[in-house]
Amino acid sequence: MRHGLGYRKLNKTSEHRKALFKNMLNSLIKYEQIITTLPKAKELKPQIDKVITIGKDKNLSSKKRLFSKLQDKKSVTKVFEELSKRYSSRKGGYSRVLKAGFRTGDDAPMAVIELVDRNPEAKKVDKPKKIETKDKKKEVQPEPKAASK
Repeated sequence: MRHGLGYRKLNKTSEHRKALFKNMLNSLIKYEQIITTLPKAKELKPQIDKVITIGKDKNLSSKKRLFSKLQDKKSVTKVFEELSKRYSSRKGGYSRVLKAGFRTGDDAPMAVIELVDRNPEAKKVDKPKKIETKDKKKEVQPEPKAASK
């Protein structure tokens, strides 16, 4: 019988699995698209859908529930301010899992998990903006290493 086998253990302890999914949830909320292995993506999909559903309830208790699950203030505010408004008319299915081939090295099946109707600018959140200056001719060259005696 298959009773009580409702999730993948992913060959990790329960504490490691909990921390892994908390980090993946925060990354998915921040960037709205991440690349991971297929089993991890399939386990993450129901969790992100539940997080967004909790965020659609605009009260303090749901905010506290989300913070206890995510433990990141920026993620909680993004769920409440951006994602809940974006998915207010949708009744579920806020994310999708797309197969993305196999990883070189160990041939693990890879997948892209992303939010439906995602913002393409969200992937560029942490990337520094290039500052163009008029003095492009000045290039910093590394100093030659001193010869050791």
